[in-house]
Amino acid sequence: MTAEIRFFWARLNANYWFYPALFSILAALLAFAMVWLDRSGFAEFLNDVNWLVPARPKGAADMLTVMAGSMIGVASTVFSITIAAVAYASGNYGPRLLTNFMEDRGNQLSLATFIGSFVYSLLVLRAVRAEDETPATISDATTTALPGFTPQLSLLVAYVLLGLCVAVLVFFLNHIPSSIRINKVLEGIGSRLLDAIRETYPVEDEFADAREPEGGDPITAWDTGYLQLIDFEDLEKIARECGCTFSLVVRTGDFVHREMELMCIMGCKPEKIEERVRECFTLGATRTPEQDPQFLIDELVEIGLRALSPGINDPFTAITALHWLGAATAEVGRRDLRKDVCGEKAEDCPVIPAPDGFDHYVKRGFGAIRSAVATSPIAAEVMLDTLANAATPLKHEERQASLKAEADKLAEQVKLSLAGPDLERFQQHHSEFNRTFW
Repeated sequence: MTAEIRFFWARLNANYWFYPALFSILAALLAFAMVWLDRSGFAEFLNDVNWLVPARPKGAADMLTVMAGSMIGVASTVFSITIAAVAYASGNYGPRLLTNFMEDRGNQLSLATFIGSFVYSLLVLRAVRAEDETPATISDATTTALPGFTPQLSLLVAYVLLGLCVAVLVFFLNHIPSSIRINKVLEGIGSRLLDAIRETYPVEDEFADAREPEGGDPITAWDTGYLQLIDFEDLEKIARECGCTFSLVVRTGDFVHREMELMCIMGCKPEKIEERVRECFTLGATRTPEQDPQFLIDELVEIGLRALSPGINDPFTAITALHWLGAATAEVGRRDLRKDVCGEKAEDCPVIPAPDGFDHYVKRGFGAIRSAVATSPIAAEVMLDTLANAATPLKHEERQASLKAEADKLAEQVKLSLAGPDLERFQQHHSEFNRTFW
């Protein structure tokens, strides 16, 4: 259940309606509270402030009208600019990056601030009564000695919100071009990937590999889609209640369809717990970064592949992607790759996730981008250096050997793509690589 709540909260935040809706509700409550304070006489202290000239009903109505109109206009402009930036980024860097920009707090909160200010000014405007208007109720007539009603405190808060909106607009105009810079995009993906690796594999400086599945009777998928969430806590609870062991065949991010095997059960009959087990798997139309660090690796690879395509030919963007892939590979290489999904020692856990060894991550990152890197002399040499830098902190010979094997495959690929001095320089670099580390 905890995993489902986290997943729901993550999906709730990955859109442009949640924070505007939340700020609109808060703004409405603030407006009602400020008007109530004004009508109850709590704003009388403002009359003693010499530098604060009290507003008259017409001036207050005009100011609130201008504020409401300008805020909804600015909100529309902000939304249009955001959509244009998202379209540009997803078109140039890859459609899978759309989720990253939808989750951008700067865009969400900027839009929410303008919408909330619009709602506030509109509701306070409703409370302003001109001097020639008659009171709407008897209590209204008795609580206002002067003709008309101007909520001075509410108006002062509106001025504060107006100043806040100007500051947010300046922030937004700086944030949008900054957020679509490729180095900033890669930094966001890379930092999130490193955090996901540390969360998935919390034990450092131990080099155990993932547990192997124990087999058993299969449970198959009931629908088609990407596996977006696995609720390991509920799976553990079911397994302990039944005294059985679950060996997962799929991992978060895999695409499944009907009758495709999800997991194997040893120790009890699948028919007894099949419905409960299937409720622990969430399927959807798209992959998400939740529980899926490989999705972030794929994003880095996609950016690198696009940058090295003949139509773009931007090896320096690919080099930055390689640097982040190297950092992630080094982070995986120094960790215990047994997923401790039960919050205790992995050997005692009745739920065995699909095994993800170090070779799996190397192939998913460097292996996927290798053929494109081999066509660029600059990127090929940088990838060789990145593999060396990733191998340096590792204290595990087999994992170092995996990186050496990847470097050798890159050398073989380069022979098919480069020629002349570029090939000779790379081969010399590769020889130095082998002498230094092996």
